[in-house]
Amino acid sequence: MGHRVVLGVQRPCLARVAVPPLLLLLLVLLSAAVWAESHDYYNLLKVNREATTREIRQAFKKLALTMHPDKNPGDATAHEKFLQVNRAYEVLKDEDLRKKYDKYGEKGLDEQQQGGRYESWNFYRYDFGIYDDDLEVITLDSGDFEAAVNSGEIWFINFYFPRCSHCHQLAPTWRDFAKEMDGVMRIGAVNCGDNNHLCRSKGINSYPSLSIFRAGQTPEKFHEERSKGSLMRFAMKFITTTVTQLWQGNVFSEIEGAYASGLGWLITFCCDTGDCLEPRTRQKVAGMLDGLVKVGWMDCTSQEQLCDSFQVTSGVTALFPPGSSLDLQGSVLWLNTLDSKEIYNEVINHLPDLEQLTGDNFQSKLAHHRWLVSFMFGDGSPASNEYKKLQTFLQNDHIQVGRVDCIADSKLCQSLYIHAPCVAVFKGLGIHDFEIHHGKDVLYNIVGFARDSVRAHVTTLRPDNFPSDRKEPWLVDFFAPWCPPCRALLPELRKASIQLAGQMKFGTLDCTIHHNLCSTYKIQAYPTTVIFNGSSVHEYEGQHSADGILEFIQDLVSPSVMILDPSSFSEKVKGRAEGQIWAVDFYAPWCGPCQALIPEWRRMARLLSGQILVGSVDCQRYQSFCQGQGVRSYPEIRLYLGNSRQPDRYTSYNGWNRDSHSLRSWALSSLPRASVDLTPESFRSLVLSGQDHWVLDFYAPWCGPCQHFAPEFEVLARVLKGKVRAGKVDCQAHHQTCQSAGITAYPTVRFYPYLGTRRYEHNGEHINSRDSNVIADTITQRLQQLSPRLHNKVKTEL
Repeated sequence: MGHRVVLGVQRPCLARVAVPPLLLLLLVLLSAAVWAESHDYYNLLKVNREATTREIRQAFKKLALTMHPDKNPGDATAHEKFLQVNRAYEVLKDEDLRKKYDKYGEKGLDEQQQGGRYESWNFYRYDFGIYDDDLEVITLDSGDFEAAVNSGEIWFINFYFPRCSHCHQLAPTWRDFAKEMDGVMRIGAVNCGDNNHLCRSKGINSYPSLSIFRAGQTPEKFHEERSKGSLMRFAMKFITTTVTQLWQGNVFSEIEGAYASGLGWLITFCCDTGDCLEPRTRQKVAGMLDGLVKVGWMDCTSQEQLCDSFQVTSGVTALFPPGSSLDLQGSVLWLNTLDSKEIYNEVINHLPDLEQLTGDNFQSKLAHHRWLVSFMFGDGSPASNEYKKLQTFLQNDHIQVGRVDCIADSKLCQSLYIHAPCVAVFKGLGIHDFEIHHGKDVLYNIVGFARDSVRAHVTTLRPDNFPSDRKEPWLVDFFAPWCPPCRALLPELRKASIQLAGQMKFGTLDCTIHHNLCSTYKIQAYPTTVIFNGSSVHEYEGQHSADGILEFIQDLVSPSVMILDPSSFSEKVKGRAEGQIWAVDFYAPWCGPCQALIPEWRRMARLLSGQILVGSVDCQRYQSFCQGQGVRSYPEIRLYLGNSRQPDRYTSYNGWNRDSHSLRSWALSSLPRASVDLTPESFRSLVLSGQDHWVLDFYAPWCGPCQHFAPEFEVLARVLKGKVRAGKVDCQAHHQTCQSAGITAYPTVRFYPYLGTRRYEHNGEHINSRDSNVIADTITQRLQQLSPRLHNKVKTEL
């Protein structure tokens, strides 16, 4: 923000003074600036720094309904105030921007103009997050979608768009359906307005789109009438749990077989009097208790003698826990309800608890087996009963499940620095190699965590295992469990640890517990990810993704950006060879936008590898040198063109966006084009009738993806230079040519290999990629396949 302005107003008399309109407008803007500057983004939204994305959305919606200018037409400052609130929301809902804001404040966001536009009041009232306030409908986003649908539970998910009228019409039905299916399967929703990339990756192209997700299987899309009955019938097709009809010929073998497997039985007895569960309710209950108990029913009108042996004379439902006897003494639980949810809760409450681990057996139990352990303080959370289902979900992963009472075994928990209820995965390598779960305390999230953690190589660090000697490379994530960006980063660390297994070790350190250790390394913001490699220490700056981490580490091993000092700048940049081009970033370490640029600058350098040399100069360290180069602000991005007779000649980057693709497009625009523009005549003469291999980009000038692909195509043209010629066809100017070539979408990439014949009949080979490396590899492989054919063709012609 700008300087703080405080306006003092004195009224020595009651005389009216006419204020010029321009001055009045200035006063309004200044007062709005004072109001905004006195609040940080969390205060503006009235949330604490630990707020989840959902809590931030709910808080913003509440403010939008009261602060929106549409609701405050008489307040001249309402627009500026709401812009600030809107900007706060746009930043805090984005994990990467939130981290930058937490670390650098608004200075780190100077180049990000989030919040400059806002919607009407009606949008926030009716269209903003349809299911945000529903308990039965679970709103998923990019951060937890994969963990949810791969947890082993069945998910029925509604992909919707806030402005879609059909989505709003479906909402009441979807809510009723969710209540009906509560406990049978998970009913979810994804807001595609906020999660556009996720929805595109799932092939969502219309709204609402409803699909069933099961781990390891292709999603099943719902195409029927969107009524509650149709949704119920479709959903129940995926509840495959068997409800067994019991009779004299199978009852004892079925019950004894279940007992041998450690499972009990829930049996509903149906008579002419009393109450038994209806077929649909039986199926629902069976789905809710899948893997925990067997569900069966008995027709007492035809099996009267058998029912008499169970002392049943009217319709009733009973639970026979595993290990109970059939003499009906003591252990059988008679249920006085027909409600599926109440039955589920009764059964869960009476199932055996998780195996208890103690200080005496903890080390021996965990020495050679993988365990998911719930550390409890007292009676545990309401969710702890749900933990009884964990063994069922994890049995195919060979993960055992147990619990530790940290009040009875306080010494054990203290030795592991566990001071609050939590869940941890021990990976079968002893009691010190474990990872604590910091996600949502819900079953699907815990199951997803357990499966990921046993495959990954991330360890929860403590003072006794912190890699202070650093004999091998370590990536350490300093974090706080209350910090949402920290929690979002943890699954990405697991993915990266699998990719780098054997090359680098990964650990996490909870700074809310290990304050002194975090202070030793001067940790001031969360998450702070540091790579220790011998005596070298590198702080990670980049996106919270496994790919971002891998790129950063790759750059450490093989740097794409050259660190320049005055001497090397003079030698390499000013003394550059004819035709050589340098891109240089003049920066200061304390500058927020400079820090935000670092990962994008590295990524740009990799994208330009072999075409333009990339460097950076630390202007805090070489202040007088930067001043001598005319650098007046940071970051200053310059392109030194390939003219050795004018070593000081450069162009500065004045673009609004500083992402890697925008910077690369700017840099490549300085190079001579490697592709050529084709007209209908040259397309026929050079491509269809010529004797060269061609790769073509069919595009339209107004097409955004075409503009984004253009620099990538230039890279491709340079990579293939000498082997394949590259051309571009403007389909707006040459519509007939593109139509005759069968072009129906832009951009379209086609490969036209020369096969020794004229190619009037040949529409080229479609290449479904916009990545220059992928396209180049595809064409190279195709040329290798064609090589024998072309060789034989030449021999035949000779």
